Parts: sequence; C-alpha cells; structure tokens
Amino acid sequence: MPTPSTDPDELLNELNKHRGELSERMGIVLTEASAQRVTATMPVAGNRQPYGLLHGGASVVLAETVGSVASMLTAQPGRIAVGIEINATHHRAATDGTVTAVATRIHAGSTLATYDIRITDEAGRPVCTCRLTCMLRDRPPGSGSVPG
Repeated sequence: MPTPSTDPDELLNELNKHRGELSERMGIVLTEASAQRVTATMPVAGNRQPYGLLHGGASVVLAETVGSVASMLTAQPGRIAVGIEINATHHRAATDGTVTAVATRIHAGSTLATYDIRITDEAGRPVCTCRLTCMLRDRPPGSGSVPG
C-alpha cells in the first residue's frame, strides 16, 4: 500500500476502504483519524443481543477497531499494531440510534501503545468505556495487506 496521505480526508477514506470485514459487517465508519485520536460510529440496529440491547461484544469490537487504527497510525512505517489486551465496562444500554467511539492515546512507546476509548449514545451519555493496549512490532512476512 502507498504511503499514507497527509490530507486528513484522503487518509480517512483510505482507512474506511480497508477497515476489515467485521467492521464493514457491523456498520462501523471512521469519522476522524490521527495517531492521538480516532473516532467512529456504529449503528445499534443489527448489533443487538436477544433482549434488544446493543450487544456488549459489539461495543468491544467498536472499541478495538478505533484503538487498533490509532495504534496502527502510531506504529512507524514497516511496523504493525496487534491488540494484546482489552477491557470494557458497560454503563448503560442502547436500544436504537448510533453510538460513537472516541479513542484517545494514553501511551505510545516503541513497542506498546495504549488507548482510552469512550463509547457514547446520541445524547452523549456513556455506554461503555474500554482500554486497549497494542503491541507495535515489525510487519510479519505474508500476503496480508496492512493500510499505510
């Protein structure tokens, strides 16, 4: 893949184009992206558990998506980010509309990056908070493509 654009809109388009099968299936759309902060939205519809509430696992997928993208943007060229730990606290149920996740960098070193992720409903109320730590490592050989 070519070097990431310095134009924020082009970078965002490229990241959304390569966001992965699960993110596509769940309707996750990145809306802001930098190494310090990544935001995304996800519809509640299609991501509910049998009680009609947003599935807690869907919140974790959204959190890992924004944190992993931010970690990937933190990694130097020729390196990748892989998640090694995530935790989640669920605060309130969401039954409809869209939730928004904001990942904010807590730490970025040469081998680890950690992000605080806050997921809110359309009224700005907390739905879930997470913390994700990714290992930054050299890109392994193989046929997989990694954006940027």
